Amino acid sequence: MTYVKEKKRENFIRWSFFFIGLVILGLGISMTMQVKEFGIGPWDVFHYGLFLKLGLTVGTWSIIAGLLIVLTSSVLQKMWPQVGTILNMILIGVFIDFFNWLLPEPETLIMQLLIFISGTFVIALGIGVYVAPDIGAGPRDSLMLLITKATGWNVSTVRNGIEIIVAVAGFALGGPVGAGTVFIALFLGTFVGYTLPQAKTWLQFLIMKGDMYEDIYQRPVRANHHD
Repeated sequence: MTYVKEKKRENFIRWSFFFIGLVILGLGISMTMQVKEFGIGPWDVFHYGLFLKLGLTVGTWSIIAGLLIVLTSSVLQKMWPQVGTILNMILIGVFIDFFNWLLPEPETLIMQLLIFISGTFVIALGIGVYVAPDIGAGPRDSLMLLITKATGWNVSTVRNGIEIIVAVAGFALGGPVGAGTVFIALFLGTFVGYTLPQAKTWLQFLIMKGDMYEDIYQRPVRANHHD
């Protein structure tokens, strides 16, 4: 197989991971929103608060907020955003609205708790899968990295500071803040610490597996062999 074909196949696998990860991430966010009484992620609190005050949809506000962040980051860095960042900005909002429309709200407390915990793990899985191919950071991650670079503060300090600010702003708008918001803020990063390396392993396995099969198929065929 030529280098061009190898690169095309690898790019296909990477982009597939990216899109699948965004779908999973949108599903996880929507799962937590079905049990918003527990509280939802800091950025989702902000988007939900905007939805309550100004209408539109939660997904639409996710896209609008992401667009403003992307434009600000692009101006400050004097460079165009990556295609993956733009797609992330748009598709996450679309998938959130789709799954919010599709998923029913659980009625029992036990089911609500299970959905919330499962949704948090699904969010972490989605982040791991979409980040693994390194196609482009999401708008909010780009903002975090920009502030980290400008201030010299460590990533965790900047991330926690941003999430506290948006959670407080969302709460002021009427967004659902609760114990779940704190749980996601404290433990989501830990969960991603497990899902991201695993997703990278899966990605590398698929790429290497394809290379192995191509090598087998391209071996010369022998008329008389017994191996």
